[in-house]
Amino acid sequence: MLRLGLAAAAGLAALSAAAKETPPDYGPTMRFVVVRSSAPGCEPNCPEWISAEGTIEAGTPALLKRLLKTLGGRQLPIVVNSPGGNVDASLQLGRMVRKNKLDIAVGITEFSGCSPGMKNCRDNDAKGQPYFGVAYDSGAMCNSACPLMFAGGIRRVVGEWAYLGVHQITTTYQREKLLYRTTYRIVNGKKKIISTRVVSRKNAGSYKTYEMSKAVEKRLSAYLKEMGVEQGVLSVMKATPASDIRQIEPDDMLEMKLVTSPDSLDLLTEGTICRRQPAPANCREVPANAAPAAVAALGAEPSPIAPVPTAPVPAPAQQAHEQEMRFVVVRGSNPLCNPDCPEWISAEGTIAAGTADELRQLLDTIRERRLPVIINSPGGDVQAALAAGRLIRERKLDVAVARTDFLDCDPGAAGCVAPDGLHAGLTIDAGAECDAACAVMIAGGVRRLVGADARFLVHSMGMEDKVRAYLDEMGIGSGFFAAMQSAEYAKHRELSRDELKTFGLTTGPQSVDALTGATICRSAPRPENCRGLPAADAEAKAPAKL
Repeated sequence: MLRLGLAAAAGLAALSAAAKETPPDYGPTMRFVVVRSSAPGCEPNCPEWISAEGTIEAGTPALLKRLLKTLGGRQLPIVVNSPGGNVDASLQLGRMVRKNKLDIAVGITEFSGCSPGMKNCRDNDAKGQPYFGVAYDSGAMCNSACPLMFAGGIRRVVGEWAYLGVHQITTTYQREKLLYRTTYRIVNGKKKIISTRVVSRKNAGSYKTYEMSKAVEKRLSAYLKEMGVEQGVLSVMKATPASDIRQIEPDDMLEMKLVTSPDSLDLLTEGTICRRQPAPANCREVPANAAPAAVAALGAEPSPIAPVPTAPVPAPAQQAHEQEMRFVVVRGSNPLCNPDCPEWISAEGTIAAGTADELRQLLDTIRERRLPVIINSPGGDVQAALAAGRLIRERKLDVAVARTDFLDCDPGAAGCVAPDGLHAGLTIDAGAECDAACAVMIAGGVRRLVGADARFLVHSMGMEDKVRAYLDEMGIGSGFFAAMQSAEYAKHRELSRDELKTFGLTTGPQSVDALTGATICRSAPRPENCRGLPAADAEAKAPAKL
């Protein structure tokens, strides 16, 4: 007797075959970028390294693999700062580091100017661009699964101010409830299954265990042996509760062969290491008359040698004495101008990644009004200067090199609040400068003025194709670009007023007074940046007389 029948069977799925760590949310995923040292005096031969910061997740090895492809085989050390993450991914990373014969150190990279993740920074809108910075170990960490990645380095160093810690692995098992549909037939009284398929899946919860299974322990033990690290690391991991972190002391790390020497990351990234003979593999020399060679950033197309897009930015110690460019609206305070006085935008400080955005925000607040931009800057980020210059041209603004003397209070001082958003001040040529990337920003002006007492300095700054195209776009003669390139990298050439006029950078012999002088509002036609005050306000702003 032959009978065809259907049967439905329900059951719990087996535990997931591969146990994997599900770490708490420790922040952003690890990102990799290549950094060139901005330490003072290291040019033209500076060390470079891979900055690895963030949580290790399943996709992290693919990110490192992509970055390494852009380096064309260059062996750069990794400076890692991570709270840990996925164990399997950490093992993959460690093997990738070892396969590529890379050194590794625990440290934090402090970026100069542009840094990964910043709005409108290079990783958003300019692939293949470099970062500049310095590395230090104070406060840096490599915890949880991170030491497994760390173990892959050829040379492995943890400075006395860095923290390397381990604990038990947390393994999470997921349960599923599966509904099966089985087709079978009865042949001679016996059931013969024809097919089985899953009809539905439902989450049946999960549970965690901190007990290291024999399979996981065996895998980690084999990995550490492969990397030449003693099994004591595994013993400390097993003995430390998952809710805690056990810092491994420097002497213990040496004994366990987790570190290869008692050095700090200065061994790999300190600004002077490239003076050694032979120079370390992570040093790249830049000819005096050329831009630094490429430093790839994650997401860039493979390009082992590409131009550096930015002029060097001062190291953090120097930056402490320099402010990023800030923009404020100023009204002329010379008593000769009342009640109708010129107004302008004061732009003072180092050009940084967010400079163009800050200028746009200010311009949006004054809407259609076209106020000249008075610039006093030592230079800075070239990419940002290009963006700011294009914004100035888009809004059809005039520019001049000068500094603003504030008569009420300095906008950078605590508690300085300008009434009605207007500061009071005067413009002065003497002591003002426009250096390096500032020249690019100035080129965006419709009228461009540099007074006799202002200093205008240039040097080569990389991004040759982009800068040349930008200057052509702004109608600046090719002689100006040639003058920039003729100055050695990181050195300066001061241009005279005659040279600036010949090169087409300045549009006339006038100084900043043509835009902000006390009497310009009496001329016809009346300049757009003039605005009268009500009589009462004008009287209040007039100087007291004895």
